[in-house]
Amino acid sequence: MKSTQELLCKMVEKETPFIIYSCGCAQSLATSLLRGFLPIVLSLSCSVSLAQVEPNAGKWKTWVLNSGDQLRLPVPPDEAATRAEVAQLKDMAKQRDAATLERIAWWNAGPPGYRWTSIAIPPGPANATLHSRIMALLSVAIYDATITAWDSKYTYNRPRPASFDSSVKAALPNPPSPSYPSEHATVAGAASTVLAYLFPEKADDFRARAEEAAQVWVQAGLHYPSDVKAGLELGRAVGTRAVEWGKQGSDRTGTADIPPGACRWTGINPVAPFAGTRKTWVLASGSQLRPGPPPDCRSPPGQAELAEIRNYPRTFESNATAFFWQSGRSNWNNVIDQKIFEYRLDVNPPRAARVYALVSIAGYDATVACWDAKYTYWAIRPFMLGVTPLFPTPNHPSYPAAHGCLSRAISATLAYLFPHDAAALNALGNEAGESRLWAGIHFRSDIDTGLALGRAVAKLVIEQAEKDGSQ
Repeated sequence: MKSTQELLCKMVEKETPFIIYSCGCAQSLATSLLRGFLPIVLSLSCSVSLAQVEPNAGKWKTWVLNSGDQLRLPVPPDEAATRAEVAQLKDMAKQRDAATLERIAWWNAGPPGYRWTSIAIPPGPANATLHSRIMALLSVAIYDATITAWDSKYTYNRPRPASFDSSVKAALPNPPSPSYPSEHATVAGAASTVLAYLFPEKADDFRARAEEAAQVWVQAGLHYPSDVKAGLELGRAVGTRAVEWGKQGSDRTGTADIPPGACRWTGINPVAPFAGTRKTWVLASGSQLRPGPPPDCRSPPGQAELAEIRNYPRTFESNATAFFWQSGRSNWNNVIDQKIFEYRLDVNPPRAARVYALVSIAGYDATVACWDAKYTYWAIRPFMLGVTPLFPTPNHPSYPAAHGCLSRAISATLAYLFPHDAAALNALGNEAGESRLWAGIHFRSDIDTGLALGRAVAKLVIEQAEKDGSQ
């Protein structure tokens, strides 16, 4: 066995694409996991502690918490209480039916935040100011909840039920991390609290979903009842802090005075005129990266931009791409989820939560910066100068292009997180921006400035990421 084990460990060290739950190569195993190699699991008899997921994640830098240990939980129940909980789990295992197994499978489909990010975005066309705010608050809450859960997990190292008592029949394999608190319950508490704030009319539904999302892990035999109870309470505490952050400068509403003048936007009731004043995560303010003004629409550069749109040779492919990026199907969550699953970060909750948080923060701050510039310059839209667009133009000023700002910030951050796919991800962000010219709703300067602004925000997010302790 020893020679086989040594061979397997060397294969991991050379980045052979699989992960081995085995003795004696824990460091190589952890390194391989971080790099996304996780396909085949070989079962050699060994303690799962050698393959633990991110034991230092509780020390990573947080966003709304001062640190991962700020909300550290009290000591978990003692051995006598644990044995009593084991008895409950054994009784529950006997009662599992098809419906219970279906719920377990549904919530186990990805990392703890996966289902919540899908639930969060309402159906319909893309809406940068709404969706970016939802995703940033939600993803930060999920990330900080995960980090603080990991702090308590590895402080107490409570064994999973089936590790404590081998007669416990779990519905799923034990995750390679301690049991207390439940990461899924912690995330459910945080996510449901944030979503109840953002969508108060659905608050009861979100709370009910959180209870289900927590309890399925008890029904699955992967957590003790006390794990999920502590996790829900911990997550709600984190979610409350995210809500407090979200209320600072983010809820302003009202009407805006539309300035008169040539080359000015001439609509009514513009969308989210105060979004540029919202509190930001990595920017000092929405105006930190404010670009210079767009070309005067009457000037030679302005007239050249107008001619470019009028003369653009629309094709079936360009139209289809423009419609895609205008529709709800262009949700960047789909791309984020795909990368997380491709690199098997779905089994690494801290890494998956970090991806969601960094990308969403970049998208949000870029949108705030974009809206600051939009309502500083109030630039005219192409259709106001006689251009016929493919579809109705969004009801806000033209400069800079929101798709350029948002998509380029997201794609550049994803390119940093998944460098092997950087070229394709960056191209996707550029395509999202260019599609707005193909649709006839943005000038060239709108798009180029939006793309540059998005990249600048992503650069600041990446600088923060490189100092968050996860390296």
